[in-house]
Amino acid sequence: MAVDQIPKEVFEETLLQFFAPIRPYLDDPTVSDIMINGPDQIYVEKKGMLHLTPARFETREALVAALRNAAQFVGKHIDEQRPILEGRLPDGSRIEAVLPPAAPDGPCVSIRRFFKETLTVQRLVDFGAMTEEVALALEALVVAKLNVLVAGGTGSGKTSMLNALSSFIPDNERVVIIEDSRELQLQRVHVCQLEARPPSEICSGRRSGSGRTASSSARSARARRST
Repeated sequence: MAVDQIPKEVFEETLLQFFAPIRPYLDDPTVSDIMINGPDQIYVEKKGMLHLTPARFETREALVAALRNAAQFVGKHIDEQRPILEGRLPDGSRIEAVLPPAAPDGPCVSIRRFFKETLTVQRLVDFGAMTEEVALALEALVVAKLNVLVAGGTGSGKTSMLNALSSFIPDNERVVIIEDSRELQLQRVHVCQLEARPPSEICSGRRSGSGRTASSSARSARARRST
């Protein structure tokens, strides 16, 4: 049966079963990051502190199988030729993984979790993360449709800030989101959410049955003419 014929809830639950060794941490709201260094070493982050857990995957193959199913969930592939995965789990957690040979010591995985509770601009003000004046200035920038760049390190709150800023977008506007892996949960109703897909052989210019591209063929032709 093809993946698109499997009920969404069944496929999601099946995928999570592959991650059974870390399922308790996926269900723990205090865990913000799960870091896997091969099948035998798993850390979690709580309140900014890393903790080594007793969790283990039975074998390296079991961990790789979980990652391949996670890749399938977002319509991607991960293998020796494409050893890097950027995707998400059914609960919205961001997953990034690297397989051998890019990771010689075994699969390396990071699962970044997002809090389900909505973070609003007013809550940011109440927390002391910004002042009322800053909030008003940001609102003016969004309403005026000026470019706003939100930057920061991992876990610094970029996604939460964008979600909060979306509350300033006027109700009569349509919002189009383009992401590599879906993360944003905007506080708007009229939203068109797009997610990047890996290039196909047709899009990348490859010919069927050949590893050569149109550009490499053109270079070869020029080289023959010059000799």
